[in-house]
Amino acid sequence: MSTITPQTNGAVTLLSRILLSILFIPAGYAKLVALGGTSEYFASIGLPMPYVTAIIVALLEFVGGIAVLVGFQTRIAAVLLGLFTIGAAMIGHMIPFDQTGFLKNLAVAGGFFVLALHGAGSLSVDAKRG
Repeated sequence: MSTITPQTNGAVTLLSRILLSILFIPAGYAKLVALGGTSEYFASIGLPMPYVTAIIVALLEFVGGIAVLVGFQTRIAAVLLGLFTIGAAMIGHMIPFDQTGFLKNLAVAGGFFVLALHGAGSLSVDAKRG
């Protein structure tokens, strides 16, 4: 049985941060460069203040994804993205019900909550800052 060292722990946590962030950075960027289309879609599904909501969602996905990727304020970013992902599951996958998308979002949120509890690991900005 192998033991987990600080080096392997840091490497696995970094890999986890990369895998979680690759969903959010491109999605947030796409929303930022197409705010009009994003806000039109948000209006079509009945979200309030669709343009403001589009800006908030895009920034949360993009900036939060980068924060998780580099491990900066990771616990905060992970909690925010976890809560956001549950909300996205409820809004985007309930009507009509998309079981795969809904469950995928819940699984991703679970990953963020584990990251929030565990922290960014040794290979992160948070670790370098102390």
